Amino acid sequence: MCAVTYASDLTLLDAVLLGSGLAWDEHSVTGASLDHAMWFHGPFRADEWLLYLQESPAASGARGLARGQVFRRDGRLVASVVQEGLIRVASPE
Repeated sequence: MCAVTYASDLTLLDAVLLGSGLAWDEHSVTGASLDHAMWFHGPFRADEWLLYLQESPAASGARGLARGQVFRRDGRLVASVVQEGLIRVASPE
């Protein structure tokens, strides 16, 4: 569970950036996680194939919401993730 929990936080806010046409490697983009919650629904092995679906249903006012679902190879949902992040884009000088 620890490996999947760690991995769930690595790219989830990327879904918010993609919706705005932004990327972390741009020097003007900074962000911070405001909260991160995860629920486990069933057994799984982190050393086996897992699919991590991610989406961003809402983003405005420098805040974005991202949701994720982790599935086993057989299609069973084993974890749900939600994260809210603060994303700032610096103004050009």
